[in-house]
Amino acid sequence: MKDAKEKIRNFVHENAHGESEKIKDDVLIFREGFFDSMGFLTLIGFLEEEFDLVPSDDDLVDENFESINAISNYLGKYLAK
Repeated sequence: MKDAKEKIRNFVHENAHGESEKIKDDVLIFREGFFDSMGFLTLIGFLEEEFDLVPSDDDLVDENFESINAISNYLGKYLAK
């Protein structure tokens, strides 16, 4: 999962609005304005392509995508299924 988290971190930093160096693993990327709804769609597309993730409607909640840590944790749970 360490490699996956690094890929997620790199994606977030490369696609964030504003000063991406301020984004730490626990920063709320949507609340802080680094990502918007289009960014969310881009993030989901990245996860689908990179990790073969196909989230259900029930998975598309803030808690799963609000930070790098949250995305990584969600991905780990998804892949463990």
